[in-house]
Amino acid sequence: MHAAVIDWYRRHARVLPWRSADRTAWAVMVSEFMLQQTPVGRVLPVWEEWLRRWPSPADLAAEPSGEAVRAWGRLGYPRRALRLHAAAAAITERHGGRVPDDEADLLALPGVGAYTAAAIAAFAHGRRAVVLDTNIRRVFSRTLQGQALPRPSMTVAESRLARALLPADDADAAEWNVAVMELGALVCTARAPRCDDCPLAARCTWLAAGRPAADHRPPGQTWAGTTRQLRGAILAVVREATEPVDVAALLRTTTGPVDGPTAGSSGKPPVRYRRALAVLASLGHDDDRVRAALDGLAADGLVQLEDTDGVGARGRAGNGVRTVRLPD
Repeated sequence: MHAAVIDWYRRHARVLPWRSADRTAWAVMVSEFMLQQTPVGRVLPVWEEWLRRWPSPADLAAEPSGEAVRAWGRLGYPRRALRLHAAAAAITERHGGRVPDDEADLLALPGVGAYTAAAIAAFAHGRRAVVLDTNIRRVFSRTLQGQALPRPSMTVAESRLARALLPADDADAAEWNVAVMELGALVCTARAPRCDDCPLAARCTWLAAGRPAADHRPPGQTWAGTTRQLRGAILAVVREATEPVDVAALLRTTTGPVDGPTAGSSGKPPVRYRRALAVLASLGHDDDRVRAALDGLAADGLVQLEDTDGVGARGRAGNGVRTVRLPD
């Protein structure tokens, strides 16, 4: 399996900047945070801009966390930006600005779980680590277990199998991980696997069994009409604003005008800010939902609520709270 998959990878792998020979460990770490539940095409431009602006953990740590949220843009799950900012600060303080190569040290960083720690160790430092993402799990499930899809929750048996399959050499193990991951992303896909192009077709248990259907479906995620959608639209308004945003301007999107200015601004608001307000107005919502979404964003540290004097405000948005902005 090792020879077949790695040979396929060397001939067919996508050229991605975080795989280049001159990429830094920090560049790999940023890519791993951004690629969680987000396709490569959306990540690439944001990753490139991020590395131009913050080429090291210390560069990011020196900026307010709100700037990380702003630069995250439309990648989704913006708490990842806050966690990456916190991890950059921890790397700067604890590791002299160098991304650690030990999985235990990586796991101790904010926002770094078992998968991310293993991926950074393997892909940034060439270490032997058990990397198990959705793509790798699917390849192993089909090839070795004859199942169309892995179970929703990872099992101990899966981890043991993945460890048993790791090549003994660090560099070989790191390449094996990325090769299997790429095979799952490009060929052994969830919905339309290209079995004729698969280097493991001759030994695939699932293919030999006639490609039986999965006995379960991966849980879907609804977006339209959800609180997540509303939170994202509100955060987009705050992100595009040049000054703190009037809570009243956000509340007006429930009934009427969508071109209200940011707090204290003079002249016409920026075009991107007005567009973000228009998107928010198009969702269909009420005052209570907007206030609740603001409270949730503030509780997660993604925005900062303030009174008219610019002092941090407590309590429900709209009750003594006049403006909202990105955090310090």
